[in-house]
Amino acid sequence: MPEISRFFGIVVRMYYDDHDPPHIHVEYQGRKAKIGLDGEVVNGSLGSHTAVRLVREWIGLRKDELSRDWELARDREPLDRIDPLE
Repeated sequence: MPEISRFFGIVVRMYYDDHDPPHIHVEYQGRKAKIGLDGEVVNGSLGSHTAVRLVREWIGLRKDELSRDWELARDREPLDRIDPLE
C-alpha cells in the first residue's frame, strides 16, 4: 500500500483498486483509521482528536490531488506523493 504523505507523525496511504467511496488509510502512533475524502472517519481510530483534525485540514487542502490519486489507484497506476501539511 503506497504511502502518499507523512506529516506530524501521521502516515497516509492509499490502496490500489480499493472500493468506493474514496478514502485514505491513516496511521498515527500505532493506531489506524480509514477516513473518507469528505473527512469522515469510516472505521478505526487515531486515538487523538488533534490528529483527526489535522488529517481533515490536510484533506481540505489536497482534495483535488487525493481524488486524482484515487483514480490512479483504481487504474493500478503509480500514485503521486502529496505535499504534507505544514
